[in-house]
Amino acid sequence: MSHRDSLDALLTDIRACRLCEAYLPEGPRPVVQATASSRLLIVGQAPGRKVHASGIPFDDVSGNRLRSWLGIDRDTFYDAQRIAIVPMGFCFPGSGRGGDLPPRPECAPTWHPRLMPKLKHVQLTLAIGQYAQAGLLGARCGPTLTDTVSAWREHLANGVLPLPHPSPRNQLWLKRNPWFEQALLPVLRREVAQVLR
Repeated sequence: MSHRDSLDALLTDIRACRLCEAYLPEGPRPVVQATASSRLLIVGQAPGRKVHASGIPFDDVSGNRLRSWLGIDRDTFYDAQRIAIVPMGFCFPGSGRGGDLPPRPECAPTWHPRLMPKLKHVQLTLAIGQYAQAGLLGARCGPTLTDTVSAWREHLANGVLPLPHPSPRNQLWLKRNPWFEQALLPVLRREVAQVLR
């Protein structure tokens, strides 16, 4: 394997990407975390403004809730030897009226086919939010995020666990879907603990 084919070289290329520069109001700053030994893969949407500023994935209130869902602390979460964090869009896409804009459509098709095959030790993938679910599950997605997440048992059998976005904006969804915290979260924590052991 030539140096250009290595994961480190690919991550360097991703972090230097300027593909969508013209469309990014705050400029490009690709945020990704991965090593060849990562066993848990977290696929989210795209960095928010706070993550764009820090360059650290899920370094915000959504990240706090996600870590609480997973039952792990910050040190474990940011241990790239164990956890890869690969969003559908690596850069902050900017804000719209109802929150952040969708991930840029160029990003995942450009980088995921090169990056995902290098994560050979991943045992569990978390698909966070509708964009990640559409990207990872394709036709197996339900008509709505609720349909996709409520079919979590069948997706988990294929190594992917769909989750709602942990954003504070989803408080109402969590209230309306108590089964998520009652049935899914205990399984999520157990699966994550097993994969990271």
